[in-house]
Amino acid sequence: MTKKQWLIIIFTAAAFVVFDLGIYFCFTSRYIDRSPELMKSSSIELDKYLPFEENSLAVKTETDLTLSGELPVLDGATALFPIYSAFMNAYYPEGSCEFTGDGFTEESLLQKTGTTGAYKAICDGTADIIFVAQPSEKQLEYAEGQGVTLEFVPIGYEAFVFIVNSDNPVNGLTAEQIKDIYSGKIKNWKELGGENTPIIPLQRAENSGSQTAMVSFMGDTPLMEPPAVLFGRSIGYSFRFYVSDISGKQDIKMLSVNGVYPDKESIRNGSYPVTDCFYAVYRKDCTNENVTLLIDRILSPEGQDIIERTGYVGITD
Repeated sequence: MTKKQWLIIIFTAAAFVVFDLGIYFCFTSRYIDRSPELMKSSSIELDKYLPFEENSLAVKTETDLTLSGELPVLDGATALFPIYSAFMNAYYPEGSCEFTGDGFTEESLLQKTGTTGAYKAICDGTADIIFVAQPSEKQLEYAEGQGVTLEFVPIGYEAFVFIVNSDNPVNGLTAEQIKDIYSGKIKNWKELGGENTPIIPLQRAENSGSQTAMVSFMGDTPLMEPPAVLFGRSIGYSFRFYVSDISGKQDIKMLSVNGVYPDKESIRNGSYPVTDCFYAVYRKDCTNENVTLLIDRILSPEGQDIIERTGYVGITD
């Protein structure tokens, strides 16, 4: 092959590279989902919120109560872990939590199996109090199938929020627009004042707290199956504490809904439209006096202060 032929091949290859890069930066890159992976499956770093640890981020409170005797096993949703870890730190003897780095030992009185696991645990009798959002229909059916009646004690408020990448020009949506996105009626951000870019409506795992909240938010509007969209800009949903905890580290932002931004004040006064209680849940047939003692303390000004300082909104003023 001659030198001239080699130069032609190299020039042609370079031209294709330049052409492909031009197409990418001028067109394709606008349609790539720039949302970080954590937006799709955010999670609390458990080792940062463990009780009894000197540098733990779990709220620490001076208290006159240390439980003794039959100590309740605590479990719950991942998003609420900082709260029930703080309750253990305040009211349990040191050593009640055993964490190996990969998870909690079977002997640990503090567990974190997530919403689905916690509802199963309370029904199966392996947990005594769980800290969760409202149950799904399947979780209620499981309790009924186990012959278990659950007691739900509201202990605080949390906002259900919708999140997008921080460079998305859309800053707020109406509740109806969100329902239209997740029912498949609205498919492009340009219909909402954004870029001419497909919408990727992310969903969460079935029976997770976030997915149950989303089904409740949709009401009678059917939630579509997640579409197979390769390029576009995402919208997702979660609970506010998750997003507040990760937003400083990830390029995401919370959207206003019906013109109201989800901060603690709008949650407290009820102006943010997607606000709900979270609960301490125990079995009606429970005979452990420490369960009611702990829940009474959670509802006291001291317990409500722990919830507020953790970053949630207490159920009482």
